[in-house]
Amino acid sequence: MEEKVQGSYTADNIQVLEGLDPVRKRPGMYIGSTDERGLHHLIVEVVDNAVDEALAGYCDTCTVEIARDGSVSITDNGRGIPVDKKKIVKNGKAVEVSAVEVVMTHLHAGGKFGGGGYNVSGGLHGVGVTVVNALSEWLEVEVSRGGKIHRQRFNRGVPMKDLAVIGKTNITGTKVSFMPDSDIFETVDFNFDTIRTRLREVAYLNKGFNVNLIDNREGREKNESFRFDNGILDFVEYLNRNKEALFPQALYIEKKTSDNEVEIAMQYNDGYNENIYAYANNINTEEGGTHLEGFRNTLTKIINDYAHKNGLMKDSERLSGEDVREGLTAIISVKLKNPQFEGQTKTKLGNSEMRGIVGKALSDGLGTYLEENPQIAKELVMKTITAANAREAARSARENTRRKGVLEGSTLPGKLADCSDRDPSNTEIYIVEGDSAGGTAKQGRDRRFQAILPLRGKILNVQKARLNRILENAEIRAMITAFGCGIGEDFDESKLRYDKIICMTDADVDGSHIRILLLTFFYNFMRPLIEKGHVYSAMPPLYKISKGKRPPEYAYSDAELATKLDEIGRKGAEVQRYKGLGEMSKEQLWETTMSPEHRTLIRITMDDAFEADEIFTTLMGDQPELRRKFIEENAKMIATKDLDV
Repeated sequence: MEEKVQGSYTADNIQVLEGLDPVRKRPGMYIGSTDERGLHHLIVEVVDNAVDEALAGYCDTCTVEIARDGSVSITDNGRGIPVDKKKIVKNGKAVEVSAVEVVMTHLHAGGKFGGGGYNVSGGLHGVGVTVVNALSEWLEVEVSRGGKIHRQRFNRGVPMKDLAVIGKTNITGTKVSFMPDSDIFETVDFNFDTIRTRLREVAYLNKGFNVNLIDNREGREKNESFRFDNGILDFVEYLNRNKEALFPQALYIEKKTSDNEVEIAMQYNDGYNENIYAYANNINTEEGGTHLEGFRNTLTKIINDYAHKNGLMKDSERLSGEDVREGLTAIISVKLKNPQFEGQTKTKLGNSEMRGIVGKALSDGLGTYLEENPQIAKELVMKTITAANAREAARSARENTRRKGVLEGSTLPGKLADCSDRDPSNTEIYIVEGDSAGGTAKQGRDRRFQAILPLRGKILNVQKARLNRILENAEIRAMITAFGCGIGEDFDESKLRYDKIICMTDADVDGSHIRILLLTFFYNFMRPLIEKGHVYSAMPPLYKISKGKRPPEYAYSDAELATKLDEIGRKGAEVQRYKGLGEMSKEQLWETTMSPEHRTLIRITMDDAFEADEIFTTLMGDQPELRRKFIEENAKMIATKDLDV
């Protein structure tokens, strides 16, 4: 049979990437992505090295500082990277270079491969700081060690000069400064709140570790410091700070052996959601792993065994894992010698032994606690039984809803003004409040790709309701049907009918409240929408400014209004404050909010994991009085980890 070859394919087509070229060619393999998440992962890699020094007992402080030019410096007071010479093969020849240069320019070079440098560490592959160097426009490292300060500079991973002594010192430590390469990353603008989230997390996971964050950028000057002497116990109590807790204090469990350490802090509250976070060697294993499996399996067994043993439940009855985790906030932190992670970004732990080790620690700690506190134990078991009954009611409600076609989106809601394009990747749906705003939006939209779904009033606060009641809410059912992707365990992203889901509520406190209620619903029952970047918040203007024959201008906050009035002059200027989108003409709404060329959309992400208030700063703009009033009126609902958007 005749061989058919398309085009030319010879040995000349085979490329061999050397040095740091693989990192620059395929950065996603090493940091996950080149978007904002990947950008911030650079800081995480360097901070993790400081944390490893802390785990080894040589470091108690780490400082992250954003310079005025947008570069970042991470300083620790550890031992400092070794500066003595090391033999390597370079360009086919054996040469001696400093250990600093080896660490910065050679993949899979580091002190965490069992050479005695570290007993426990988050770094495994010896690529972390090397990758940072490869993906930076420039990087400078200063090492204080042996009474001297050493410095070396690199451009896109290439050393400019050899390591040199630049001064004397009586301290030890490492300072890594770098400017991310704009040729690699979609953005090189670091987000203070995203960095703060990770640094706060680091401080919680390491008792007594001092973490500082300083932002020196003009107009964005801030600084914060974190230190938690009770570690993850403080973490859980912080997450539950505005909830009604079942335990008077969070339960803390600790178990150490020669090769590993297990820490568990847990506390039940009166909510319906579980918040369990698992860490291995200070790294957030977002996809879980064996330590999380051990915790979940053992927790289910402990609660079931206690309920059967004390006659609180029939022998034939059994609580599910979902039942026993309802309302639980827990942190699981394990430290081990040879962790096995999936991938460089380390999102899942694979060590099989940790399943049993964590299970044994939980069994001893929680089992003893329940035996010693029978009243609390009974209250906890009754809560889980109530959860089981509610789950069954929710299952029935889901089946009824499915039969009516709501979960499958077989019959679209009558109030939906759909778009004509049937390719979900091209379309977007605006959720607006009320028929008035809906009418204006329908007239002002581009019906080819923009759909409008008006909701009546404030939707149900799902934070305080179970699924069966949620599915009875007409406005929520309308959203579920319109999106077409189901909710909860029935969620299927492939059936999503719109690429962008845009919350377009009024630019006042009530509109902000509705927006937060919508985000709460998405987070709890359609979380992949947020995780995959489908959810946005539109920012309609708060004011229209007219003066003479000048084209009208729009302001989105009180501060912006003041600035614009200063620019154009206050005399003769007319300011209209929009009480709602219904007061805007279709042309104004299109021009300011719905036009792809001019609209202001905020993509809702999961980065700000701990401060609900940070969300309102973003979503409500510079309206301090409205923010204060809103937060005061809704403090218990909003100041909760469950609203993690």
